[in-house]
Amino acid sequence: MAEEILLTKEGYDKIVAEHEDLVSVKRKEVSERLKEAISYGDISENSEYDAAKNEQAELEERIHKLETMIRRAKIIDENDMPRDHVNVGLKVKVKVQETGNESEYIIVGSTEADPFEGKISNESAVGSALLGKKLGEIVEIQVPDGILHYEILDIYK
Repeated sequence: MAEEILLTKEGYDKIVAEHEDLVSVKRKEVSERLKEAISYGDISENSEYDAAKNEQAELEERIHKLETMIRRAKIIDENDMPRDHVNVGLKVKVKVQETGNESEYIIVGSTEADPFEGKISNESAVGSALLGKKLGEIVEIQVPDGILHYEILDIYK
């Protein structure tokens, strides 16, 4: 069986929207560039043709990847999640005991991870260590700088 790809509803919708844009808009644009390059004549020494063919190959690869993700997607509905422990699709507010710094993270599948937006993967060191933990628990996490202790301050959607 193919491996499931965990996605929030928002993440799934983004992937579907990107797929629709690539198929209905970008594919036509690349096809037009290819036709134009062919119209220049001899394609054996035609750099426009080569560039358009490369762009077409990259586009088709991305479309295929998105289709695979859509097929394998398991949508996590954060509204159905119990909030008594950290789970994929939920936000968690933590405090690093060593520094006193507080952070908020949304635990997402690896496909949606974007640390700059506070979205951390359920497969990352911090994300996987927080999964299943309850409010008030202190979690010891091995990070590149050593071992840190995260206290779970809040869990919400």
